[in-house]
Amino acid sequence: MKLPFAGRLLAVAMLAAASLTLSVAHADTAQKPKVGLVMKSLANEFFVTMQDGGKAYQQAHAADFDLVSNGIKNETDTAGQIDIINQMIIAKVDALVIAPADSKALVSAIKKARDRGIVVVNIDNQLDPEVLKSKGIDVPFVGPNNRKGAREVGDYLAKQLKAGDEVGIIEGVSTTTNAQMRTAGFKDAMDAAGMKIVSTQSGDWEIDGGSKKAAAMLSEYPNLKALLAGNDNMAVGAVSAIRAAGKAGKVQVVGYDNIDAIKPMLEDGRVLATADQAAAEQAVYGIQTALKLLKKEPVENLKDGVIDTPVQLVTKK
Repeated sequence: MKLPFAGRLLAVAMLAAASLTLSVAHADTAQKPKVGLVMKSLANEFFVTMQDGGKAYQQAHAADFDLVSNGIKNETDTAGQIDIINQMIIAKVDALVIAPADSKALVSAIKKARDRGIVVVNIDNQLDPEVLKSKGIDVPFVGPNNRKGAREVGDYLAKQLKAGDEVGIIEGVSTTTNAQMRTAGFKDAMDAAGMKIVSTQSGDWEIDGGSKKAAAMLSEYPNLKALLAGNDNMAVGAVSAIRAAGKAGKVQVVGYDNIDAIKPMLEDGRVLATADQAAAEQAVYGIQTALKLLKKEPVENLKDGVIDTPVQLVTKK
């Protein structure tokens, strides 16, 4: 039956209304958020563990969010990390959880993400607060108090030495906040115990860098009694350099991270102590914080833009 013109108009109006209702209903349907996890060097066991922790958490909460993850090949590849952030932006992630390779150089890329409405959470290495301020953005930091953790490691080492002993510090990438804070913590401990810090050099967080810097210090300072490494990779390198110099058992080594590779060295005394900063859990804490921010839920324990996560001294069992 053919409707009169007025009836046809009414039918069209009803269809349009139904279509609008369907569109609004679809718009109100919550989409599962996509979180991008951006790691530092995946050649470093610590960050592999961190990434694995994030993936395991997503698998246990697959109905709540999707996860995409990527990392760089070496600790100093800032350009590579910027590329990853740009890829995440193109992939339209809802949130970024990032362990930045550089505390300053990544801020512009992070601002780009923020300008597109992406929630950003900083883990592991804190972004420079002044640079963030200059860009007009706030990014919460979820991670350990690196200075406090390094101070505990240094205090433990000091008990094995005597005042006036010569020590060297092998620092991570010098432009990163966590490297600076760990060095500061080591210095706090050595200064308090009356040790003589003869050299502080960057090993770029890597085994080879730690080995080269340790070898140079051992050669220049034959009375060196200890090497304080800003992470366990560099501590492994220092152990190798000490053995090559014929000084095994004569120079103490401490590290930071408690990676699996360091554990046998703790047990046989090649490394005296390290710090466990809960690598796998750091990624989880960051993801949880990002999801709460996306939902506009309160974030517990956030104080002055920082959520402190655990760090613990680890020695021989």
